[in-house]
Amino acid sequence: MLPSNSSNVRPPVVAIVGRPNVGKSTLFNRITRSRAALVHDRPGLTRDRHYGRARIGEWPCIVIDTGGFEPVAKDGIEVEMARQARQAVLESDVVLFVLDGRKGLTAHDREIGVELRRSGRRVLLAVNKTEGMPREAVAAEFHELGLGDPYAISAAHGDGIRELLEQAVAPFYPESSAPALVDDGGWHDTPTPAQVQADQDALAKEQADEAALGPRRVKVAVVGRPNAGKSTLINTLLGEERLIAFDQPGTTRDSVAIDFERNGKPYTLIDTAGVRRRGKVTDVIEKFSVVKTLQAIEDCNVSVLMIDATEGVADQDANIAGYILEAGRAVVVAVNKWDAIDHEARDRLKAELDRKLQFLGFARTHFISARKGTGVASLLRSVDDAFKAAMKKLPTPKLTRALIEAVERQQPPRRGPIRPKMRYAHQGGQNPPIIVVHGTSLDAISETYRRYLEGWFRKEFSLEGTPLRIEFRVGANPYAP
Repeated sequence: MLPSNSSNVRPPVVAIVGRPNVGKSTLFNRITRSRAALVHDRPGLTRDRHYGRARIGEWPCIVIDTGGFEPVAKDGIEVEMARQARQAVLESDVVLFVLDGRKGLTAHDREIGVELRRSGRRVLLAVNKTEGMPREAVAAEFHELGLGDPYAISAAHGDGIRELLEQAVAPFYPESSAPALVDDGGWHDTPTPAQVQADQDALAKEQADEAALGPRRVKVAVVGRPNAGKSTLINTLLGEERLIAFDQPGTTRDSVAIDFERNGKPYTLIDTAGVRRRGKVTDVIEKFSVVKTLQAIEDCNVSVLMIDATEGVADQDANIAGYILEAGRAVVVAVNKWDAIDHEARDRLKAELDRKLQFLGFARTHFISARKGTGVASLLRSVDDAFKAAMKKLPTPKLTRALIEAVERQQPPRRGPIRPKMRYAHQGGQNPPIIVVHGTSLDAISETYRRYLEGWFRKEFSLEGTPLRIEFRVGANPYAP
């Protein structure tokens, strides 16, 4: 929530840049008090721009994490990473140039400094990894960059973070709204559970206020195997090269959430890392990436399952679809690179879809070209429909009438001398829709009859695109001993 006397102030944007492995993602996580960015002692882990929200006292700001900045890169993925970093600098109001205090000033740092001076943005030097070292001595050599006084910090331990952030955002807010300069421990050491909960409550209230102003934002996770075209699809929807789309499996390593609007409807698109078979995942970074992808599926409203038409439907595609179904998320299937295969291959692929993904019969399938944009508009319409179905409210009278009609058409089979009796139904939840059926002897209902009821309710209430769960509850027998 913005300060009352600065309600019209746009939160400043702070970009974090620097060469690889200087601690940019660690600083991002420390500032946003989250674990949104993957952190590991390996250069080049972060590649796309990653946005987060932070708060210094009552001052809100937006923070951008970037990959390692390679200003002189000529080819390969480093060129794309440098382009992402340059775009972050253009979008920012102030830049935190992160340097490694233990390795000292390098030629690479000088090249980045030259480019930042040309950008015209306000730059603050953050000399990281200075814990246990004399700060003045460590920061002295970085005056050579000519970008102002360096700030000695430790992103891992939280030392010096508050002073750095106050200097970064103070010019953008009135002095009367300044927070107390006493260090409350918010960025020092590990935040306490109370501090984390307070931050989460504040952000939740801010998001709730935003949601009250318009339609609910739909969170869409794009998932699939490596190199299926997930980042390309999101770039096409956004109309810009927002994500690195490189012809190399494993380009995306972290889950990146991006807000955008289309036809007045707000969405959050989540780009995820490709998921390979468990036996092929040996690298620790890839394991973290898979975990982030599975978390994105759990957190989203609708999953778009991307399948590479040139590779066919693999068993791993079915595994990912099974996880989406287990998480209870609405799903739309997108078969990408449809323009790259001939008619015979298309017929084979459709047969594979029917055979290997038959348990996703409730989901719509779109044959698209993410690079050319073919079929993308209709794909988004199906996302909207799947979200509506997942969040649909099912009145108890209508559910009970539909249940009675289903039983009249086909009664549940007997199990021994007892036939199950279903009396009424009501909705037990949304996303996915849960229908709770009450009656007697319902533990005797077979899985086949459960599927029959699922199909019946799905047809009666137009629940296309979302899983449906049916729960049976048996009332207590008052005559039981």
